Amino acid sequence: MSETLSIVIPAYNEARTIHLILDKVKNVELVQGIQKEIIITNDCSKDDTEGAIQRYMAANPELNIRYLKHEVNQGKGAALHTGIQHASGKYLIIQDADLEYDPAEYNILLRPILDGYADVVYGSRFMGGRPHRILFFWHSIGNKFLTTLSNIFTNLNLTDMETCYKLFRSDMVKGLKLKEKRFGFEPEVTAKISRIHDVRIYEVGISYYGRSYEEGKKIGAKDGFRAIYCILKYNLWAK
Repeated sequence: MSETLSIVIPAYNEARTIHLILDKVKNVELVQGIQKEIIITNDCSKDDTEGAIQRYMAANPELNIRYLKHEVNQGKGAALHTGIQHASGKYLIIQDADLEYDPAEYNILLRPILDGYADVVYGSRFMGGRPHRILFFWHSIGNKFLTTLSNIFTNLNLTDMETCYKLFRSDMVKGLKLKEKRFGFEPEVTAKISRIHDVRIYEVGISYYGRSYEEGKKIGAKDGFRAIYCILKYNLWAK
């Protein structure tokens, strides 16, 4: 594999902001000359997400962007599966298509891997001194509950299992048989990556620019209940 970071972006109804996150990704200069591979999976958006992506690709032909799409909406997890399957870089990171996470922090997540300490790095919204938008008390309680429940079964001490920013050695995440098609991706990948023999998982503090529901946030209470089910399914019941 080349010294490339594959940036996997699932997109659903993000026509309004997809160009903004792609600008942020474009402007990141990765350490040690690592190159960027941008993989976008459009999960059958109902708006002009496809047109926005195609216009961006035409205006930025120098960028290594691979555009994939689902003909039927399958969910965020399924879009991630498609992107991961097509990734060719040595390292892989998940990037939401909204503006909640800052690509300028890729190098923070890369550092523990490049320094030889880690195989997987989670970006935690609940540690460190970086900026965090203040939103949704019960969401934060829910996130901490899900992380604690996951930790009980995985024997990890993560502070933010539900974070978008997860950076993997590509061979590890591509070797997992992932099944969850919606927001169950996070507990499933955490459970399965934790069972890899001698895996080294690190966590670093990141910033978080959360969106309100009026601004396009999609996750809801039913996704939280699904996450609880997935924690049990891929930890307790999988053994």
